Amino acid sequence: MDDLNGRVAVVTGGGSGIGRGIALALGAEGMTVAVADVRRASAEAVAAEIESAGRRAFAIGLDVTSVESLAAAAKEVAARAGGVNLLCANAGVLARIGPLVDHTVEDWEYTLAVNVMGIVKTVGAFLPALRERAPEAHILTTASLGGLVSDVRAPLGAYIASKYACVGYSEMLRAELAGEGIGVSVLCPGVVESNLMATSAENRHDEFGAQPAPQLAAWAGGAGGASAPPLPVWTMAAEDVGPIVVRAIRSNRFHVLTHPRAWPLVEDRFRAMRADFEFASGD
Repeated sequence: MDDLNGRVAVVTGGGSGIGRGIALALGAEGMTVAVADVRRASAEAVAAEIESAGRRAFAIGLDVTSVESLAAAAKEVAARAGGVNLLCANAGVLARIGPLVDHTVEDWEYTLAVNVMGIVKTVGAFLPALRERAPEAHILTTASLGGLVSDVRAPLGAYIASKYACVGYSEMLRAELAGEGIGVSVLCPGVVESNLMATSAENRHDEFGAQPAPQLAAWAGGAGGASAPPLPVWTMAAEDVGPIVVRAIRSNRFHVLTHPRAWPLVEDRFRAMRADFEFASGD
């Protein structure tokens, strides 16, 4: 989908962080942006930013864990914008930083409810409208660099597992929708400046238990133990992610990557996998 001007985009989790960065970039390209967030006030603030630049946007209160909320949002977008060309299923949470043994069942349920099933439900709600606009239609899901590689120095077990699932789901979705002219991309960002931990705690339903205090100090210092070297961390402003997303959508790239310097970490994973294949073959 090369021409974005005059088309319609929906961005979930658009009220802050990466979602805000994507929404601002899409607005700058001339898209009408439906900024959707469980915190409607945050969505309204981002929509106002876009409108202040002379572009078109509106806010929607949306809970991606609720099929009913998503259905209402899809109906509202249809009524206000006439259709959807681009769906950015971006909403996500980080429920716990710490070893897997410390992850509670509620941590897992909250993480998967938003980061996996939230994307599945979001795509299900908007796919009929996207099909009406094909081949001028595209889906972007937000995973993470943690959906391509795991490292004990970044003890985010449930989060990483959910992002691996997102990548796999997106790869299947891309293959299945290619024949319909609908592109699919998966955003796999490295560390981006955001308030993800705060919003994850704020938006956590009672059924998922309390949000633990983040152990950021342990992560930054190398959670693999005193002898483990710290994980390289390259941070990026959320506003810088949006233009990368725009460029990738125009080119229908599958993996949307923000931190090229992280490639050696992923490459090491595939080298280890290749060695295991060679072992299995007896070589």
